[in-house]
Amino acid sequence: MCCSYFGAVTSTELARAALELCPEERLKLAHFLLESVVAPQPLNAAVLQGIRRLEDLLAGRVQGLSERQYRAAVK
Repeated sequence: MCCSYFGAVTSTELARAALELCPEERLKLAHFLLESVVAPQPLNAAVLQGIRRLEDLLAGRVQGLSERQYRAAVK
């Protein structure tokens, strides 16, 4: 059985609860969940780059784009 520990708790309910965590705790949770899915295989370069970029954003080392800036950049 996939989710016997949580019983009737749905993934949507878990996601809502996780979104209430501070950004640093959400990042730790994301690391844990990602590793639980891809382990024991090493993470590919694209995933590692994505994690590093998220960490840079959360740490304030880089500034994210607004939706308007993003849409202008992808045109």
